Amino acid sequence: MRTADGFAGVAALGLSGTTGGAGGPVVTVTDAETFLDYCDRDEPYVIQVSGTMRITSKQGVRSNKTIVGLGDDAEITGGGLDMYRRHNVIIRNLRFTGAEDDAISIQQSSHHIWIDHCEFDTGADGLIDIVRGADYVTVSWNHFHDHSKTMLIGHSDANGGQDRGALRVSIHHNFFDGTAQRHPRVRFGEPVHVYNNCFRGNALYGVASTEDAGVLVEGNHFENVAHPVHSGYDESGPGRVVERNNVYVNCGEPETLGTVVEPRAYYAYALDDPSTLPTTVPAGVGVGRIA
Repeated sequence: MRTADGFAGVAALGLSGTTGGAGGPVVTVTDAETFLDYCDRDEPYVIQVSGTMRITSKQGVRSNKTIVGLGDDAEITGGGLDMYRRHNVIIRNLRFTGAEDDAISIQQSSHHIWIDHCEFDTGADGLIDIVRGADYVTVSWNHFHDHSKTMLIGHSDANGGQDRGALRVSIHHNFFDGTAQRHPRVRFGEPVHVYNNCFRGNALYGVASTEDAGVLVEGNHFENVAHPVHSGYDESGPGRVVERNNVYVNCGEPETLGTVVEPRAYYAYALDDPSTLPTTVPAGVGVGRIA
Protein backbone atom coordinates (compact mmCIF):
# COMPACT_ATOMS: atom_id res chain seq x y z
CA MET A 1 0.00 0.00 0.00
CA ARG A 2 1.24 3.49 -0.82
CA THR A 3 2.53 5.40 2.19
CA ALA A 4 1.89 9.00 3.14
CA ASP A 5 3.82 11.55 1.10
CA GLY A 6 4.15 15.32 1.19
CA PHE A 7 3.98 16.91 4.62
CA ALA A 8 2.16 13.93 6.15
CA GLY A 9 5.25 11.85 5.39
CA VAL A 10 7.73 14.21 7.08
CA ALA A 11 9.47 13.12 10.28
CA ALA A 12 8.60 15.80 12.85
CA LEU A 13 6.98 16.37 16.23
CA GLY A 14 8.12 12.98 17.47
CA LEU A 15 6.75 10.96 14.54
CA SER A 16 8.60 9.36 11.63
CA GLY A 17 5.63 10.11 9.36
CA THR A 18 1.95 9.18 9.22
CA THR A 19 1.28 5.47 9.72
CA GLY A 20 -2.24 5.59 11.18
CA GLY A 21 -3.32 2.43 12.97
CA ALA A 22 -0.56 0.23 11.54
CA GLY A 23 0.31 -2.53 13.99
CA GLY A 24 -3.08 -2.40 15.67
CA PRO A 25 -6.02 -4.76 15.19
CA VAL A 26 -7.92 -4.67 11.88
CA VAL A 27 -11.68 -4.44 12.42
CA THR A 28 -14.57 -4.17 9.97
CA VAL A 29 -17.58 -2.04 10.90
CA THR A 30 -21.01 -2.10 9.28
CA ASP A 31 -22.97 0.27 11.52
CA ALA A 32 -22.40 3.81 12.80
CA GLU A 33 -22.45 2.97 16.51
CA THR A 34 -19.65 0.44 16.19
CA PHE A 35 -17.71 2.72 13.84
CA LEU A 36 -17.78 5.65 16.29
CA ASP A 37 -16.87 3.38 19.19
CA TYR A 38 -13.63 2.31 17.48
CA CYS A 39 -12.86 5.89 16.40
CA ASP A 40 -13.08 6.95 20.05
CA ARG A 41 -10.72 4.29 21.45
CA ASP A 42 -7.22 5.22 22.58
CA GLU A 43 -5.46 2.22 21.02
CA PRO A 44 -4.29 2.01 17.39
CA TYR A 45 -6.83 0.46 15.00
CA VAL A 46 -7.27 -0.09 11.29
CA ILE A 47 -11.02 0.50 10.90
CA GLN A 48 -12.46 -0.90 7.68
CA VAL A 49 -15.77 0.70 6.77
CA SER A 50 -18.34 -1.40 4.94
CA GLY A 51 -21.47 0.34 3.67
CA THR A 52 -22.97 3.63 4.84
CA MET A 53 -22.30 5.21 8.24
CA ARG A 54 -25.10 7.68 9.07
CA ILE A 55 -23.82 10.08 11.71
CA THR A 56 -24.58 13.60 12.92
CA SER A 57 -22.53 16.72 13.70
CA LYS A 58 -18.72 16.29 13.88
CA GLN A 59 -17.57 13.07 15.54
CA GLY A 60 -14.14 12.75 17.12
CA VAL A 61 -11.36 10.50 15.88
CA ARG A 62 -8.54 9.71 18.31
CA SER A 63 -4.88 9.35 17.39
CA ASN A 64 -3.26 6.37 15.66
CA LYS A 65 -6.18 5.35 13.47
CA THR A 66 -6.54 4.27 9.86
CA ILE A 67 -10.10 4.63 8.58
CA VAL A 68 -10.46 3.04 5.16
CA GLY A 69 -13.50 2.22 3.09
CA LEU A 70 -13.95 -1.24 1.60
CA GLY A 71 -14.77 -1.45 -2.09
CA ASP A 72 -16.29 1.52 -3.88
CA ASP A 73 -19.43 2.25 -1.82
CA ALA A 74 -18.24 3.02 1.72
CA GLU A 75 -19.82 6.30 2.80
CA ILE A 76 -20.07 8.69 5.73
CA THR A 77 -23.20 10.80 5.48
CA GLY A 78 -24.99 13.41 7.56
CA GLY A 79 -22.00 14.31 9.71
CA GLY A 80 -18.22 14.58 9.63
CA LEU A 81 -14.99 13.55 11.35
CA ASP A 82 -13.09 15.80 13.75
CA MET A 83 -9.41 15.60 14.74
CA TYR A 84 -8.99 17.76 17.87
CA ARG A 85 -5.48 17.63 19.37
CA ARG A 86 -4.89 14.30 17.61
CA HIS A 87 -2.08 12.91 15.50
CA ASN A 88 -1.25 10.08 13.11
CA VAL A 89 -4.59 9.55 11.36
CA ILE A 90 -5.17 8.19 7.85
CA ILE A 91 -8.55 8.53 6.09
CA ARG A 92 -8.87 6.78 2.71
CA ASN A 93 -11.36 5.47 0.18
CA LEU A 94 -14.48 7.04 1.72
CA ARG A 95 -17.31 9.11 0.28
CA PHE A 96 -18.42 12.07 2.43
CA THR A 97 -21.86 13.50 1.66
CA GLY A 98 -24.33 15.88 3.26
CA ALA A 99 -22.34 16.83 6.37
CA GLU A 100 -24.21 19.11 8.79
CA ASP A 101 -20.96 21.01 9.42
CA ASP A 102 -17.48 20.26 8.03
CA ALA A 103 -16.94 16.87 6.41
CA ILE A 104 -13.43 16.71 7.90
CA SER A 105 -12.06 19.11 10.53
CA ILE A 106 -8.36 19.04 11.50
CA GLN A 107 -7.76 21.45 14.35
CA GLN A 108 -6.13 22.46 17.64
CA SER A 109 -2.55 21.43 16.82
CA SER A 110 -3.51 18.07 15.31
CA HIS A 111 -0.69 16.83 13.10
CA HIS A 112 0.33 14.10 10.69
CA ILE A 113 -3.04 13.57 9.01
CA TRP A 114 -3.37 12.03 5.53
CA ILE A 115 -6.62 12.27 3.53
CA ASP A 116 -6.37 10.20 0.36
CA HIS A 117 -8.64 8.85 -2.38
CA CYS A 118 -11.88 10.15 -0.93
CA GLU A 119 -14.89 11.86 -2.51
CA PHE A 120 -16.54 14.97 -1.05
CA ASP A 121 -19.76 16.79 -1.89
CA THR A 122 -22.80 18.70 -0.56
CA GLY A 123 -21.77 19.63 2.95
CA ALA A 124 -23.27 22.51 4.93
CA ASP A 125 -19.92 24.23 5.58
CA GLY A 126 -16.39 23.35 4.48
CA LEU A 127 -15.49 20.00 3.01
CA ILE A 128 -12.05 20.06 4.70
CA ASP A 129 -10.93 22.59 7.34
CA ILE A 130 -7.28 22.60 8.50
CA VAL A 131 -7.15 25.23 11.24
CA ARG A 132 -6.00 26.36 14.68
CA GLY A 133 -2.38 25.27 14.52
CA ALA A 134 -2.83 21.98 12.65
CA ASP A 135 0.34 20.82 10.90
CA TYR A 136 1.92 18.21 8.62
CA VAL A 137 -1.14 17.34 6.55
CA THR A 138 -1.45 15.84 3.06
CA VAL A 139 -4.63 15.89 0.94
CA SER A 140 -4.18 13.71 -2.14
CA TRP A 141 -6.16 12.08 -4.96
CA ASN A 142 -9.59 13.27 -3.81
CA HIS A 143 -12.63 14.27 -5.87
CA PHE A 144 -14.43 17.45 -4.78
CA HIS A 145 -17.71 18.38 -6.48
CA ASP A 146 -21.18 19.91 -5.99
CA HIS A 147 -20.08 22.31 -3.27
CA SER A 148 -18.85 25.88 -2.73
CA LYS A 149 -16.42 26.14 0.23
CA THR A 150 -13.97 23.37 -0.49
CA MET A 151 -10.89 23.67 1.74
CA LEU A 152 -9.92 26.26 4.38
CA ILE A 153 -6.42 26.49 5.86
CA GLY A 154 -6.19 28.95 8.75
CA HIS A 155 -9.07 29.71 11.09
CA SER A 156 -9.55 33.49 10.78
CA ASP A 157 -7.72 36.77 10.17
CA ALA A 158 -7.41 37.18 13.96
CA ASN A 159 -5.86 33.75 14.63
CA GLY A 160 -2.30 34.41 13.51
CA GLY A 161 -0.87 33.78 16.96
CA GLN A 162 -1.88 30.12 16.78
CA ASP A 163 -1.67 29.48 13.06
CA ARG A 164 1.55 31.25 12.11
CA GLY A 165 4.47 28.80 12.00
CA ALA A 166 2.15 25.81 11.47
CA LEU A 167 -0.34 24.78 8.76
CA ARG A 168 2.23 23.01 6.57
CA VAL A 169 0.01 21.25 4.04
CA SER A 170 0.54 19.36 0.75
CA ILE A 171 -2.37 19.29 -1.71
CA HIS A 172 -1.74 17.16 -4.78
CA HIS A 173 -3.54 15.19 -7.49
CA ASN A 174 -7.01 16.34 -6.45
CA PHE A 175 -9.86 17.08 -8.86
CA PHE A 176 -11.63 20.34 -8.01
CA ASP A 177 -14.57 19.64 -10.24
CA GLY A 178 -16.88 22.66 -10.49
CA THR A 179 -16.47 23.58 -6.81
CA ALA A 180 -16.68 27.35 -6.42
CA GLN A 181 -13.87 28.44 -4.07
CA ARG A 182 -11.19 27.58 -1.48
CA HIS A 183 -8.89 25.21 -3.34
CA PRO A 184 -7.58 26.15 -0.80
CA ARG A 185 -8.03 29.53 0.90
CA VAL A 186 -5.00 29.97 3.16
CA ARG A 187 -4.18 32.24 6.10
CA PHE A 188 -0.73 32.32 7.76
CA GLY A 189 0.43 28.79 6.79
CA GLU A 190 3.80 28.28 5.06
CA PRO A 191 4.62 26.48 2.97
CA VAL A 192 1.32 25.27 1.58
CA HIS A 193 2.20 23.25 -1.51
CA VAL A 194 -0.51 22.99 -4.18
CA TYR A 195 0.78 20.81 -7.01
CA ASN A 196 -0.41 18.56 -9.82
CA ASN A 197 -4.11 19.21 -9.20
CA CYS A 198 -6.83 19.54 -11.82
CA PHE A 199 -9.04 22.65 -11.49
CA ARG A 200 -12.12 22.83 -13.71
CA GLY A 201 -14.94 25.38 -13.80
CA ASN A 202 -14.31 26.96 -10.40
CA ALA A 203 -16.70 29.92 -10.44
CA LEU A 204 -15.18 32.23 -7.80
CA TYR A 205 -11.49 31.36 -7.72
CA GLY A 206 -8.93 28.59 -7.53
CA VAL A 207 -6.30 29.26 -4.84
CA ALA A 208 -6.22 32.24 -2.44
CA SER A 209 -3.19 33.12 -0.31
CA THR A 210 -4.05 35.66 2.39
CA GLU A 211 -2.75 37.14 5.65
CA ASP A 212 0.95 36.62 4.82
CA ALA A 213 0.57 32.91 4.06
CA GLY A 214 3.20 31.36 1.82
CA VAL A 215 1.70 29.23 -0.96
CA LEU A 216 3.48 27.52 -3.86
CA VAL A 217 1.16 26.70 -6.78
CA GLU A 218 3.01 24.55 -9.31
CA GLY A 219 2.40 22.02 -12.03
CA ASN A 220 -1.40 22.30 -11.94
CA HIS A 221 -3.94 22.38 -14.77
CA PHE A 222 -6.58 25.14 -14.64
CA GLU A 223 -9.48 25.19 -17.09
CA ASN A 224 -12.31 27.75 -17.17
CA VAL A 225 -11.20 29.45 -13.95
CA ALA A 226 -11.50 33.23 -14.25
CA HIS A 227 -9.39 33.84 -11.14
CA PRO A 228 -6.97 30.91 -10.80
CA VAL A 229 -4.75 32.45 -8.10
CA HIS A 230 -5.45 35.33 -5.68
CA SER A 231 -3.21 37.20 -3.26
CA GLY A 232 -5.66 38.46 -0.65
CA TYR A 233 -9.39 37.81 -0.76
CA ASP A 234 -12.52 39.47 0.58
CA GLU A 235 -11.52 41.21 3.84
CA SER A 236 -8.31 39.19 4.27
CA GLY A 237 -5.02 40.91 3.48
CA PRO A 238 -2.55 39.70 0.86
CA GLY A 239 -0.54 36.53 1.17
CA ARG A 240 2.65 35.56 -0.61
CA VAL A 241 2.17 33.23 -3.54
CA VAL A 242 4.50 31.83 -6.19
CA GLU A 243 3.14 30.13 -9.30
CA ARG A 244 5.22 28.12 -11.75
CA ASN A 245 4.82 25.50 -14.46
CA ASN A 246 1.01 25.67 -14.46
CA VAL A 247 -1.26 25.29 -17.50
CA TYR A 248 -4.12 27.79 -17.90
CA VAL A 249 -6.90 27.11 -20.42
CA ASN A 250 -9.52 29.85 -20.80
CA CYS A 251 -8.46 31.40 -17.48
CA GLY A 252 -7.61 34.84 -16.15
CA GLU A 253 -4.16 35.93 -15.05
CA PRO A 254 -2.82 34.50 -11.77
CA GLU A 255 -1.82 36.96 -9.06
CA THR A 256 1.58 36.49 -7.43
CA LEU A 257 3.44 38.18 -4.60
CA GLY A 258 6.82 37.76 -2.94
CA THR A 259 8.66 34.52 -2.19
CA VAL A 260 7.72 31.29 -0.41
CA VAL A 261 9.71 28.68 1.55
CA GLU A 262 10.44 25.78 -0.79
CA PRO A 263 8.72 22.48 0.10
CA ARG A 264 11.94 20.72 -0.94
CA ALA A 265 13.37 21.96 2.34
CA TYR A 266 11.06 19.34 3.89
CA TYR A 267 10.54 16.56 1.34
CA ALA A 268 11.44 15.37 -2.15
CA TYR A 269 8.82 15.15 -4.87
CA ALA A 270 8.51 14.74 -8.63
CA LEU A 271 6.06 16.69 -10.77
CA ASP A 272 3.85 15.13 -13.43
CA ASP A 273 3.54 16.97 -16.72
CA PRO A 274 0.58 19.33 -16.06
CA SER A 275 -0.74 18.85 -19.60
CA THR A 276 -1.53 15.21 -18.72
CA LEU A 277 -3.56 15.99 -15.59
CA PRO A 278 -7.02 16.41 -17.23
CA THR A 279 -6.75 12.72 -18.15
CA THR A 280 -4.84 11.17 -15.25
CA VAL A 281 -6.37 12.99 -12.30
CA PRO A 282 -10.12 12.45 -12.99
CA ALA A 283 -9.33 8.81 -13.81
CA GLY A 284 -7.40 8.27 -10.58
CA VAL A 285 -9.20 10.24 -7.86
CA GLY A 286 -11.86 9.16 -5.43
CA VAL A 287 -13.06 5.84 -4.11
CA GLY A 288 -12.52 2.37 -5.52
CA ARG A 289 -9.04 3.20 -6.80
CA ILE A 290 -6.78 1.77 -4.12
CA ALA A 291 -5.71 -1.81 -3.50
